[in-house]
Amino acid sequence: MMIVREVGTEDLDALWDLIGQANLGMTSLKIDKEQLADRIERSHFAFRRTNERAEGAPYVLVMQDTETGALVGTSCIFSKTGGFEPFYAYRIVSEVIYCERLKLTNETHSLHLVKIHNGPTEIGSLFLLPEYRGRGCGKLLSMSRFAYMAAHPKRFASHTIAEMRGNIGNDDSCPFWEAIGAHFFKIDFPSADSLSMIDKQFIEDLMPRYPIYLELLPKDAVDSIGLVHDQTKPALAMLEAQGFARNGLIDIFDGGPVVECKTEDIAAIRRSRPYRLAHGNEFTNSIENRRMERCIVSTSKSPFVSIQCDLQIANDCVMIDPICVEALGCKPGVTVWVT
Repeated sequence: MMIVREVGTEDLDALWDLIGQANLGMTSLKIDKEQLADRIERSHFAFRRTNERAEGAPYVLVMQDTETGALVGTSCIFSKTGGFEPFYAYRIVSEVIYCERLKLTNETHSLHLVKIHNGPTEIGSLFLLPEYRGRGCGKLLSMSRFAYMAAHPKRFASHTIAEMRGNIGNDDSCPFWEAIGAHFFKIDFPSADSLSMIDKQFIEDLMPRYPIYLELLPKDAVDSIGLVHDQTKPALAMLEAQGFARNGLIDIFDGGPVVECKTEDIAAIRRSRPYRLAHGNEFTNSIENRRMERCIVSTSKSPFVSIQCDLQIANDCVMIDPICVEALGCKPGVTVWVT
């Protein structure tokens, strides 16, 4: 069985080994072991705090194969972007200009640096081992984030964004980076990508202060704007099905799109409801319990655990297999969330 659960401090070594297999361009996973330990510790306290406010804490989830005990995937919710270090992106601005003397109309397009200090919630750091892809595991790993957000809405901002990995070639080439970033930062793309997770001051110091006109950039760089990596396409499609849409912002390094949705309008959050976990004999005389549904079931309190299973619903109660109850680590009578 696959379970998604909150990360524990004992997962440091296993999670470190896991994210070491992530590809170039997954910025939020390009951190050293000390930084990962700090993120895990902050996540541990975030899940357990009683203060229901969006304060920028990371909520780190891991997917575990219960048959082997191995960690096979991870994802994260950053409850609020900005704060001490702003969220940086480019906004594409179009302008129509007209020359009376030449009777000529031109449409220009330029990149404007955006700095967001009091930003939205961000979901990211989604990585799943290749051998577990295409089996529904990625969907459970992604949707479990929304299940937690549904149960704790005050901990997250009114809008949620996701930065999608941009058009990076199999040889790690990035046309957008070569056209802009390489000229200003004087380091390679992987180095800048990793450094941005440690300290964003170099972005403030070195990024150009004025708009950059796309008409002056190489065609391959312009054509790559808004494209996503082949391995990111399924994740983008999944988010679009949840109501996310491009918001006109792109990543400053690889030109990948930023997608956004009002948090309460995310489809999985709208479909999530609390139910009481029923005892085995509560459904005996119910005709309604004959209908089985495949859903995501999650605990409502720490430790957070999420699974996908068949269930039966009657009134305000839900019945699931005892093996699934054991996987959730809870007892009949408690509140669970069903998506």
